[in-house]
Amino acid sequence: MSLPDMHSAEPIPAAARQEIDRLLTSGDLFRYTASEGAPVSLLEAEFAELMGSKFALAVSSCSAALFLSLKALNLPRDARVLIPGFTFAAVPSSVLHADCLPVLCEVDDNYRVNIDDFVEKLPSVQAVIISHMRGHTSDMDAIMTLCTAAGIPVIEDAAHSLGTLWNGRKIGTIGTIGCFSFQSYKMINAGEGGIMITDDADLVARAIIMSGAYEHNWKKHPVLQDAFAKHQNKWPLYNLRMSNLSAAVIRPQLPHLAHRVEDGRRNHDHVAALLDQSPHIHVPAPLHGEVRAPDSIQFNLIDMSDTQVDSFVAAAAQTGVKVQVFGASTDNARAFWNWQFIPNLPELPKTRAMLMRACDVRLPVHLPKDTLDAVAGALLSAVATATEQQAA
Repeated sequence: MSLPDMHSAEPIPAAARQEIDRLLTSGDLFRYTASEGAPVSLLEAEFAELMGSKFALAVSSCSAALFLSLKALNLPRDARVLIPGFTFAAVPSSVLHADCLPVLCEVDDNYRVNIDDFVEKLPSVQAVIISHMRGHTSDMDAIMTLCTAAGIPVIEDAAHSLGTLWNGRKIGTIGTIGCFSFQSYKMINAGEGGIMITDDADLVARAIIMSGAYEHNWKKHPVLQDAFAKHQNKWPLYNLRMSNLSAAVIRPQLPHLAHRVEDGRRNHDHVAALLDQSPHIHVPAPLHGEVRAPDSIQFNLIDMSDTQVDSFVAAAAQTGVKVQVFGASTDNARAFWNWQFIPNLPELPKTRAMLMRACDVRLPVHLPKDTLDAVAGALLSAVATATEQQAA
């Protein structure tokens, strides 16, 4: 069968188009024009309620949310921030933008933080960002126990994990701050956009001012008036606000999140069970207590040479399935050795070995079962082709 566009997103609900038309007619696109009821303000209230958090701040991207989180923590210049060695380049970039220094931690072949390396490096840092990369949650019980004992704040980069649970708790609500993405390849799609959540009133007050709530626009946030006043004119403005247009696209999708999460998990687990039939493919299982919300699948190639890996990718592409091997290119933004903007970039041998065999395939949540079967069949056939060619 002919495969659909594997990078397509869910259609935007009709309610969003109606609200966009209203906004375009009114010209009221700036979040602070209206005295109350602006779409961005409504989104913040609705998202905070959805997550069970006290406060939310919508901004231009998840990268902006990470940056503002670090600035709002009021870390000293050149503070060291521990991040996983497997994440997107925007994460170490946000650390550098915040005048801090990224410290890279090893990641195991299940895509989670290596706890032994985490323990070794934790005493040398002032903050931690845990990237739940591609929705794979590290051991948050162990991480929070260690960081709480050390008095080190934890920022959750939950860009890929909206809807994921860890022992019944929503990912993004476990650390001091949680940051989420509304970029096109995420569970909720606005093209661009991000949001941060926290229960810390003073922290979010600083972040709101720095996001671009100049003069007294912070008064249009419905809470925290006492927390804001002492910060007036004390913090720089970075102007990372979300526009009303983006919020209008996002808000009608929030009620669809639960079924998208359920569909994505069903699709992922169906394809994973098929792929695991091959001796050359391993799909890492979730950790105990982790309930995932995937819209893609990752797997490791086993006992295959570099040549066989290349042949596998090429054979899959011929069937219409694009496979990204994270470490098999000179410019992949998820391979740490390509983050050459980091001073004294370290070597991470465990992470490097994993990335050279770790594969990524999109699985949009709306795909029907016959398409999922075709995707899995194409991948299994490509592996067989690659390994048989080498054997011959």
